[in-house]
Amino acid sequence: MAGVSDKIKSIVGFLTSGFENRDDIFEDMASEMDEYPVSDNLALEPMYSSKQSQSQASNVVSHPGFKGYEVVVSEPRSYEESVSIVRQLKDRKTVILNLHLLDKEQAMRIVDFLCGATHALNGNQQKIGDSVFIFTPSNVSLSAESQKSKFIRDALWNQPQ
Repeated sequence: MAGVSDKIKSIVGFLTSGFENRDDIFEDMASEMDEYPVSDNLALEPMYSSKQSQSQASNVVSHPGFKGYEVVVSEPRSYEESVSIVRQLKDRKTVILNLHLLDKEQAMRIVDFLCGATHALNGNQQKIGDSVFIFTPSNVSLSAESQKSKFIRDALWNQPQ
């Protein structure tokens, strides 16, 4: 029987040999407590705060590369400037295109080119006014209300009761 108990003691001794004897654990805790000022056994200045920081309280996470939405107003003087306008769309900028400085033929070429590029980039385009267009990248949606839908909406909501 002594052989079995010796064997168990050797196994337990092997398993616990990596741990140091901590008889002085309460003395260590008491020395750490001296670092905190107390009054009537209450800590005056705690080392931690139970208040959540603003970043933890919010579920909104900022995107490091996001600089915000940008709208660029472009008034091209020639067809060659349409390539730089497409670059702005590729950089996810909304472009308002004013074609009042061009003749009708060049204006049509630029609009056709930009409509194709915008479609290839999954963007949107809309005519705003006479020779004024808006082109948006895929992350910006356009919603336009036609005159007919405005008339129907006004007719429904402004009926006498």
